[in-house]
Amino acid sequence: MFGLGMPELVIILVIIVIIFGAGKLPEIGAGIGKGIKNFKDATKKEEENKKLDDDTKGNSAT
Repeated sequence: MFGLGMPELVIILVIIVIIFGAGKLPEIGAGIGKGIKNFKDATKKEEENKKLDDDTKGNSAT
């Protein structure tokens, strides 16, 4: 995974805690989670719209 081992991940986590503080970590995690969920929803809707467009084009040709 990007050449990162456990020691590197622990160091990154410690730096994040120092910069943001332990109290902000749940808020940061929630924000990241919401962003990922919105991204997944948007890509899912885009795929559905593309499928509908393809189906519509296929039906009009016959």
